[in-house]
Amino acid sequence: MSIQLHDLHHACLRVLDIDEAAARWSIQFGLTVVAKERRRALLACDSEDYCLELVEDREADHDHTGWELAADCSLETAAAHLDACGVHFDREADGSLRFVDPSGGGVQLLPHRERLAAELLPPPGRRTSTLPGFHPRKLGHVNVLAPNMAEMTAFYVDVLGMDISDFLGEAGIWFHLHAEHHQMAIVGMEPAHFHHIAFDIVDWGQLRIFLDHLGRHGRWLGWGPVRHGLAQNLCAYVRIPEENLFVELYCDMEILRLPHTPREWSDDPFGSNTWGILPPRSYFRFDDAAVDSERHQREAQGIPLPPAEPS
Repeated sequence: MSIQLHDLHHACLRVLDIDEAAARWSIQFGLTVVAKERRRALLACDSEDYCLELVEDREADHDHTGWELAADCSLETAAAHLDACGVHFDREADGSLRFVDPSGGGVQLLPHRERLAAELLPPPGRRTSTLPGFHPRKLGHVNVLAPNMAEMTAFYVDVLGMDISDFLGEAGIWFHLHAEHHQMAIVGMEPAHFHHIAFDIVDWGQLRIFLDHLGRHGRWLGWGPVRHGLAQNLCAYVRIPEENLFVELYCDMEILRLPHTPREWSDDPFGSNTWGILPPRSYFRFDDAAVDSERHQREAQGIPLPPAEPS
């Protein structure tokens, strides 16, 4: 029996200082700290158990992405499927399964979680005495850079059971588990690197509020605001140098009619942004020179991005 995934559950980031990072993600992105230990913190967008896991480490970066199994797919079924596919995995103390994808990205499979009664209601109907007014609706998707797109696509389709939403020429592939356009995307670039986590922030007005708020905290945009042709979402990408990734804030994601036939988008400005502005080349890099260039908008001033140092 194959694996069946329900949805994206969480992203886990390694951080240098757990107290600083938990406070920063809470204050800047409106996340609620729902659990905190000496070297670990769990944060939530709304009424879910958690969507962001932070673990203290000597090197800050993406650690793994957690996926929740469907209600009728047990951890034992998932483990048997991974065995049959030749995927080595480790069992965590909580029973979850941990392994890596073909580009070295960490993956965790978690059992299906029964929803609380409040979670079955639309967000405005959920009574609360603790949720802040400023917060994302949910963690919606993740995106990675990987040079081995064919191998990665086979892994996420054949091993993890995702369906392809769309192709952007030969530059990228987007995957879905349900009717929202994508929960996972791969852009064909090297070196392999986790690119961004994405928070659904409901609408255009909330995007303005988020960006004004983040600007006051010294954050800047690597790209955006944009209107993606592929997936149709309105979004902006905020650089987070501390954890070596971007955060996408988005709304108005395309809802697919299932079953869905993958579409072929041309790899041109319209497919990436119907408003026409492509990202600076720093958007695809995470080295110090690229971050510094982006921080000071040097590409926009006609100053070329320095070559990346050999990895």
